[in-house]
Formats: sequence, C-alpha cells, structure tokens
Amino acid sequence: MAAAPLSPAKAYAKIQQIQQGQNGDPNTELAILRISEPITSSLDVAEFSRSLSKRASDASINPSENPTPASLEADLTHYKELFSKLRFSYLEQVTKEKFLRAIVGDPPLVVGHNENVELETKLAEVKKELKNRKEEVRLMVEDMEKVGRDLATRYKNVQLQTTQLATLPKEIANLESTIATLRASQAQHALAADPSNPASSQNLSLPATLSLLAEREAELAGIDRQLTSMQTTLPRKTREAEAMERELSVLERRKTETIGQAREAQRKKLEGESDGLEEMGRWYRGAEATLKKLVDVEN
Repeated sequence: MAAAPLSPAKAYAKIQQIQQGQNGDPNTELAILRISEPITSSLDVAEFSRSLSKRASDASINPSENPTPASLEADLTHYKELFSKLRFSYLEQVTKEKFLRAIVGDPPLVVGHNENVELETKLAEVKKELKNRKEEVRLMVEDMEKVGRDLATRYKNVQLQTTQLATLPKEIANLESTIATLRASQAQHALAADPSNPASSQNLSLPATLSLLAEREAELAGIDRQLTSMQTTLPRKTREAEAMERELSVLERRKTETIGQAREAQRKKLEGESDGLEEMGRWYRGAEATLKKLVDVEN
C-alpha cells in the first residue's frame, strides 16, 4: 500500500526538524560543508585558541564562531606561508646534515662532475613531473572552487525555497477554504436554478428528465431536417453562385473597358482632339429642333 503524501505543513515541519536536529544539537544543523571541522575537531579548543593568538595575522578567527569566506581565505594564506617556511627550513637542515655527513664520513664522500650531471638530469625530470603535478592540482582546485560556488548558489536557493515554503501552508489553507465556499455557493445556485438549465438538469426527477429528453430529441430532429433541406438546395445554390461569378467577371471586364474608353476620351478632350461625339451631338440637336418645327411642337 502506497504511503499517503505529506501535506505542505508536515513537509515544512520535517525540514525544520532536519535543520534544527532531533536532539537540539547545533552541530546537526543542515549545512553544505563544515570547512573548519576537520581542522579543529582533533585539537583542544583552548590550545587552538592560544596558538591562534600567536599569529601575526589580524584575520584570525575563533573556531567557536562561524567561519566566513574572507577568514578562511586569510587562514589558507597564513598556512601556506607557514608550510613554505617549514619546507625551506626542512630542506636547509637536510642539506646541512648531508653535507656534514659527507665531510666527516670515513672515507669522505666525494662527488664528481658526472654524478652532478646525472643528478641535474634527474632533478630536471623531477621538476618537470612536479610542474605537471602542480598543474593538475591547480586544475583540481579550480574545479573544486567551481563546485563550491555552485553549491553555495544551490544552498541559497534552498534557503529561499524554504522561506517560501514556510508561507505555503497558510496560503493553501486559505485557498482550500475559498474553494469550499465557491463549491457550496455553486451547488446552491444549481439547485435554485430553472430545471431547463443544463447545470441543474442532473437534479431533475424521472418524468421531468424524460420530458426534457423528448424536447431535446425534437430539437435534434428539427435540426436534422434543416440540414437535409440545406443539403438538397446546396447544389442549386452552388450553380447559381457560379453563374453569378461568371456574370460578375463579364461586368468587371466591361467596366474596365468603359473606364479605359472614358479616360481615352478625356485625354483627347484635354489635348484638343475631336472624337466626333460633339459633332454628332450637335447634329442630333439640330435634327431634333427641325423635327419639332415640322410637327409644330413648342419648346
């Protein structure tokens, strides 16, 4: 059987429980990485504080406080300087010891030129390998810094989402209350509505339902008859439309020709050319006047 899904309130309470720890221990608080813990966990806090007080750097931090990126960077620089000095002192002491052993040894160790050349060759190879290792370490550090920045961004997003999640239960409760109120109001309106309303048709009695069904079937039958009559008249209407389109195309062509003739006549008139229409008009008017005089028709 599948487990029931957690509500938003329970989910938020679960996150708070994980962050604060079940026993109230602050060390169990949810965090990405505790950088200072591997350094200070195996040391006595008081002794470590005394050792930190001897440092010349002002950026030293108290291990009981939360470390910051700036303080961690200062600590890293300080430790690098210490280890560099320690390495130099170690090499100096080892070199002195080897030199003294070579001098006071019986017989004394004498190094020739060929041995120096071989050592220089080996030293060059070792330096080359060391350089490659340093490059690998540098790339690894860059990758770790990139991952660290990514984790920091993701952690900030998680904190923001946790803050938003804290307000979700109240908002969800308000929305659920609003939905319940709207559903109750909708049910009341559906019951009080007209029985012919489709929203309230499901609450009708059997006779009213049969009557409504008969009305709907009659409406569907009327619609089917209208569709049948339209399908029978559709071919005739299509032919009429095609004939009208042909007539319209002829009229459009005549219109175009008439417009062209009118423009041509207007152009000739503007240019002073005679197209014979005015002479024909004067002749018709003279003939009309003559005929009227012959039949004794007054103007």
